[in-house]
Parts: sequence; C-alpha cells; structure tokens
Amino acid sequence: MIGFILLIANFGFSYRGFNNATFFESYKFDVDRILIDRDFTRLISSGFLHVGWMHLIFNMLSLLAFSNLVEMGLGPLKFGILYLGSLLGGNLLALYVHRHHGDYSAVGASGAVCGVIFASIALYPGIGVGAFFLPFYLPSWLYGLLYILISVYGIKSQRDNIGHEAHLGGALIGMLLAVVMQPSALSENWLTIMLVGIPMLAFVFYIVLFPGALVINNFSFKRRNNYYDVDHFYNENRANRQQEMNRLLEKIKRKGIGSLTKKERDDLDGFSG
Repeated sequence: MIGFILLIANFGFSYRGFNNATFFESYKFDVDRILIDRDFTRLISSGFLHVGWMHLIFNMLSLLAFSNLVEMGLGPLKFGILYLGSLLGGNLLALYVHRHHGDYSAVGASGAVCGVIFASIALYPGIGVGAFFLPFYLPSWLYGLLYILISVYGIKSQRDNIGHEAHLGGALIGMLLAVVMQPSALSENWLTIMLVGIPMLAFVFYIVLFPGALVINNFSFKRRNNYYDVDHFYNENRANRQQEMNRLLEKIKRKGIGSLTKKERDDLDGFSG
C-alpha cells in the first residue's frame, strides 16, 4: 500500500515538474537554497522529482521490484519511515560532500530506492538481485559489494552526473533502519550485513573525517601533480563555464545571434538549462 502511494506521488510530483520549470526549481535539491536560505524541505521534495520519463520509470521499476517484499516484512508504517529516512540520509551525505559547491543541484528517488534495495539485502540475503542489462541474478551480498565499489569510484572520479553520494547514503541508512526495525535480521543474517554494511560505513566515515580524500585521479582530470582536489575541479569547471558563457554573450552583442555556430548554440542552450 505505502509503496503504491509513493509510486503515485513520484509520478504526480515529477509530472508537475516536467511541465512547470518554476515548480521544478522550487523543490529540487540545491546546495545554496538549502544552506543559505534554510529551505530544508528540498531534502525531501527533491526525491519526488525526476529529470525525465526514463529517469522516473527506471527508479519506479526498481521500487516496484523490492517494495512489496520489504513492506510485507516490516509493515506499512516502518516501510514508509525507511523510505523517507533513506531519502533524507542520501541527500544529507550529498549535501556534506557538495557543501562548498553552491550551484550543485540534483533530483531523483534513487537514494530512497537504494535504501529499500539494501534493506531487502539485510532482511532477505538469499534473494537474487538483477539488473535490466544482465541476463542473470547476482547474490544480494555480491550485488551490495559491487554497488559500494562503483559508488566509491563514482564519488572519487566525478566522471558522470550520477548522484553516487545519495545512492550510497540511502543504501547505508536503509540497511541500518531495517536492522533496527527488525533486530532478528542481525542475528540471522549477520554475515551478509557485515560484508555489505561495514565497507559502506567505513567509507562514509572516511569522507566525513577526510573530505580532502575526494580527489580526481583519472585520465580525464589528471594534472601535473597527479592529484586534483574535487573542490578545485568543481570551482574551476564552474569558472570555465561562466567564462565561455560571457564570450558567447559578447559575440551575440557584437555580431548578433546568427553569428553563433551550431556548437555554440548548443552550448548556450546548455548554459540556459
């Protein structure tokens, strides 16, 4: 029941955001609006917005795949608390990681959905976890370990636009809440919970204690000193975007918008978005 209500809420809220840019901007995860304006509702509301139909449908299919099992095991009230707690936990971790990146924004239910998935791993370690692109199922504990490694690499490399921080934070909170709500799972499934939970917890503590460890060290962003601080990268990238936008606006002022190449028009559309 709660899983179905959450699914309807995600579709309704996201559909409104698809058709109303002001609504979308008012409720998305935005670091400056949360930290400066104290608009903490965005920590929850952003989890019901999505950037498009594919993003929304993928998250909701994942929710449907696991919500019934977890809700039946915990009960509707506890399941609702777990869902919202995972959503909040994921966004709080993302807020901490990006606290110096004022224009960082994100949307999506991924943190909450990951919380439901990892709760199912804690409660039902014998289940297989599948992915749409794999023709087979992985043992839940192996899926959990692989997921952690991918999230850790994603946070450190910053090579894509996926909110790995929210995924990782939501997964950790979902597993912890499942164990708290159903303590018998810890005694029955302690090995799986330790295998998956300890690495997640260790990495979260690591980035909280040593935020400077989030460095860029890959082929795309290597520098002469081989290590590139994530704040440095983010702020330099932001400055470069601003500089390029200023150049395009100056060109329009001097020669008119017809002087822009197709690539420059595409870049300007991207800056506008």
